[in-house]
Amino acid sequence: MMKNSLASRADFHSWLPSIPTIIPHRVRRKLRSKIRSRQSPATSLASLETSLSPADTLRSLRAHRWSFYDGQYLILIILGIFSLSIIASPGPIFKTTVATLLLISLLLPVTRQFFLPFLPIITWLVWFYACGFIPSDWRFPVWVRVLPALENILYGANISNILSAHQNTFLDVMAWLPYGIIHFGGPVVFSMIMFVFASPGTVPVFARSYGYMNLVGVSIQLLFPCSAPWYENMYGLAPANYTIKGSPAGLARIDKLFGIALYTPSFTGSPMVFGAFPSLHAGSAVMEALFMSHVFPRMRPFFVFYAMWLWWATMYLSHHYVVDLVGGSILAGIVFYVSKTKFLPRTQSGKMFRWDYDYKEVGEDPAEQGYALADFGHGPHDADDWTIGSSSSISSGSISPIEDSNSNWEGETLASHSDNEAKR
Repeated sequence: MMKNSLASRADFHSWLPSIPTIIPHRVRRKLRSKIRSRQSPATSLASLETSLSPADTLRSLRAHRWSFYDGQYLILIILGIFSLSIIASPGPIFKTTVATLLLISLLLPVTRQFFLPFLPIITWLVWFYACGFIPSDWRFPVWVRVLPALENILYGANISNILSAHQNTFLDVMAWLPYGIIHFGGPVVFSMIMFVFASPGTVPVFARSYGYMNLVGVSIQLLFPCSAPWYENMYGLAPANYTIKGSPAGLARIDKLFGIALYTPSFTGSPMVFGAFPSLHAGSAVMEALFMSHVFPRMRPFFVFYAMWLWWATMYLSHHYVVDLVGGSILAGIVFYVSKTKFLPRTQSGKMFRWDYDYKEVGEDPAEQGYALADFGHGPHDADDWTIGSSSSISSGSISPIEDSNSNWEGETLASHSDNEAKR
């Protein structure tokens, strides 16, 4: 069977027209993609799992090739169990019910494809909520003077106080929109947009990147608790302790404006009162801007504007120093860089919707890394790079529907990419 497969592949290669190497790499790739799409069946990359049988999940799990990346689940399980064990309210019945529903969602293939990449976000939300139940004697002392000192050393002034010195209703609303509305609904809206227009596999990578960035951010806030500008405005630089309640700061004016009690009770009872550094509001905005710029590069200025808009809002509302914003943005940039170089599918020119993709390219574009120079010495072997099922297409980060169908446990998630790395 293997010989017949190799023979048929050789026949297919011999049928392909010879394309001179003087033609740019991108043009050759596009031509071969068109030729291959005419000879291959309809793509299965964009299809969704519809099975309701747990047996399919167990079968996919047995076929899954375990790798180093699967260690993420062990970390999530440990952190999730610890969080649930220290949460005092709601009680054990509610927690057991939620955990059971989550396990069922992972057992059914039709829901697993969504909840598996969503696990880091779920763990982050549970971990963030659990921080409010950690005893004070387990926590580190609160740093009150560090961020204001860094602010003055690096920027010469407290920029948050400068921006919030002049307040009016219009500025309050303009700051509330990105900080209190778009921040919470943006990830869902951006995910829906990327699901339709980006390469298959982009949304699961975004979900995991977003979740792990926030997990790391909350952990840093727990290990390095720092006060926000609102604390300095209320208490000066007096030492802080964990009996102090949180503050909505500038968002209290929004509650007063609309006659609601939304932000005041939620921020007052926040599980992470002293979580100024790093700013996860800034980190989330930068993460969203990076992913959306990856999918829509021509709209990058718009997404940069959105990130800067939220930066201003956090300082105007007295929730963060500039140092916090820089820290959150750097964290988002690091997570995105790892995701882009290792797991994020590349966008392909001429393909507008996810259903237009018949193969997937993962990682950095070789043409942008000088890979085209390496092609110069390959000669005739360059013709194999974009043919069906060739081993060279795997090594270059291209994944065809046939190659990606050996295990449906991960689907379009990070660990599924590790399966292809194991083949190299």
